[in-house]
Amino acid sequence: MEHAAAPTQAPGKPVIACQGLTKVFRDFWMRSRAKAVDNLSFEVHPREIFGLLGPNGSGKSTTIKIILGLLRPTRGRIAVFGKPPTDVATKKRIGYLPEESYLYPFLNARETLDYYGKLFELPHAIRRRRTDELLDMVGLTHVQHRPIREYSKGMQRRIGLAQALINDPDLLILDEPTTGLDPIGTRQVKDLILELGRRGKTVLLSSHLLADVEDCVDRMVILYGGRKRDEGTCDSLLVSRERTTIETDALDDDTVAEIDALLRRRSGGTQSVLRVSSPRQTLEQKFLSIVELARAERVETAGALHGGETASFLRAPEGDELISRLTEEEPPSPPDQTAPAPAPAEERERVIEGLLGDGAGDTPHAPQPETPHDPPAGPERRPTPTPPPAPPAKDVDASVIDSLLADPDSDKTEDGRT
Repeated sequence: MEHAAAPTQAPGKPVIACQGLTKVFRDFWMRSRAKAVDNLSFEVHPREIFGLLGPNGSGKSTTIKIILGLLRPTRGRIAVFGKPPTDVATKKRIGYLPEESYLYPFLNARETLDYYGKLFELPHAIRRRRTDELLDMVGLTHVQHRPIREYSKGMQRRIGLAQALINDPDLLILDEPTTGLDPIGTRQVKDLILELGRRGKTVLLSSHLLADVEDCVDRMVILYGGRKRDEGTCDSLLVSRERTTIETDALDDDTVAEIDALLRRRSGGTQSVLRVSSPRQTLEQKFLSIVELARAERVETAGALHGGETASFLRAPEGDELISRLTEEEPPSPPDQTAPAPAPAEERERVIEGLLGDGAGDTPHAPQPETPHDPPAGPERRPTPTPPPAPPAKDVDASVIDSLLADPDSDKTEDGRT
């Protein structure tokens, strides 16, 4: 039976809480070499997609390693699920995708996911089902038996994302998840993050690609030099209060001129139409449309395929997985031991042939096998040996059988031959 999910954090109790977190790296002589994190404080609440943003070297990966218990902070306090990050019991509830995928190169994709499933002590049936679903989700089913060392960077990120989800974690930590992915994989990762958020998972997303994060996160912290520079929701940080955008159907020049004149007249000349342009699709939308068209034309590719739907165990409501496990395998029906009865006419002919053989005399003979053609004539031709006659059947009236086979228009000899 699958391990039951741990109880969700109580409302208001943060999944991750950092207070005054500081990490200083020192050299051999204990001299300060770099201050990666400097007095950082933030909280990640249950069922929240939280962004940890900043350029390279801003302290994102160091903060994540402290959260995972891989590094000890120099100063400050940190709690994960209300416990110290070194607490082993919380590890089953965390999924982690590092910035660089550390995978065994001699294992293939299926063996990799099965190995990580064993680390979480998942039963064999659950490991097999989740492996199938995750490989389909990340688009690696067709290359699941190739060694990891033969994968491209993007394909390794896909299998790394799958291994981070094998234990159905309550907290998913993604460090630069879209690095090395093409626009298709990037879009898929963002859709997956949104799907996990809708299901109630807590996601900590670290990235320096701000456009990717903007579509996903509920709140974010922006770091620079290890310090928190700003924090808030996307609306509170990104919405511009100085300008207004109005979107309508296409307007001609005369209509635009009238709108501009109206703005100037009502504002006393302080407001006007600053820019008029036609909306255009993003480069991502154009790229995806080209790829979809190529797929419709069945153009072959050696890379990873577009993944399938989100794995059912990641999107199904609580309890549905148990029901599906109970109903997905029906007990096999017992084999039908009764052979179809032959037709009456066929049965009669079979009995007659078995009793009479070639029909000569009252003593029945076994039927002779048919030969495809007569053997060639020659001086050394030998007669085909006749098998010994079968013993006469008991309780059989030969006269009745003779009457069925006899020709009524022909005369019989005394011994019963025609």
